[in-house]
Amino acid sequence: MNDLELLFSQLGEAATTEITKTEHPQGFEKNKQVSKRGGKIAGDARSNLEKETGRKVITAQNYLPKKKGRKLLKK
Repeated sequence: MNDLELLFSQLGEAATTEITKTEHPQGFEKNKQVSKRGGKIAGDARSNLEKETGRKVITAQNYLPKKKGRKLLKK
């Protein structure tokens, strides 16, 4: 994960935490809605940066390489 990916991830978590502290949601559905709102804040910020720079924030550094020689079990 590069620096910007980490930054936007932290922004989403921090935004969600602040909304939760303000609204005190109760139950799964309310917390799910707050989480989506926090994630949208980070997602919108990422999109705006990508528009300004003309480059994608998300990189292939996120993904683990596939393991070679992995055998499947026979049924």
